[in-house]
Amino acid sequence: MKQFGKYISAFFLALTLVTAVGCSSTPKQEGTAEYIDDSVITTKVKAAILKESSLKVAEINVETFKGVVQLSGFVAEQGDIAKAAQVARGVGGVKSVKNDLRLK
Repeated sequence: MKQFGKYISAFFLALTLVTAVGCSSTPKQEGTAEYIDDSVITTKVKAAILKESSLKVAEINVETFKGVVQLSGFVAEQGDIAKAAQVARGVGGVKSVKNDLRLK
């Protein structure tokens, strides 16, 4: 009977480890908490860009992965490219900004 108990314990330990590894993040895939954090950062960056009257939010796309914000889309003036990056960097939780904005 003791042997059976050891097997049951080992099974549950293995199950727990598999579950924990399945929920953690990898270099190309986020865990659940990171995904939620990135969604919040994306929303905050979009809101900050919307508040900036010189930037047109409809033409700026924002994506976030592990705190790295990527800006893409089109802007009217060269200065808007730098301004959008500056606004994004000012948002809490942003680790860095990849700026792929282009002029119309």
